[in-house]
Amino acid sequence: MSEELMTLAEVKEALVEIRLRRAEEPEELGYELRRAIKHAEIFSEGEAEEGHRMIEELMGLEKINPEIATKIVDVRPKTKDEIRAIYAKERFTLSDEDLDAILDVVLRG
Repeated sequence: MSEELMTLAEVKEALVEIRLRRAEEPEELGYELRRAIKHAEIFSEGEAEEGHRMIEELMGLEKINPEIATKIVDVRPKTKDEIRAIYAKERFTLSDEDLDAILDVVLRG
């Protein structure tokens, strides 16, 4: 079994697809699935395709791995401090140029 990182927008699209497929079934959606759909609808920003493009751009920058790129797309930080918070567990710090490059990608959306 392999794992693939998904942004919240991708998760929302997948869950909505599941909900639509199950709409034809007589039984109700399970509690966990209903909660997951609600969470994704509340917290996801943008469309999955937009998130893919942003991840590709972010991966072209230094000091970005797929996990961090996905987190940045999900959180959509608007300040350098918000980006620093995402990198808080990393063993390196970002320069102002790195932070500006990340902000540029995020703010362009």
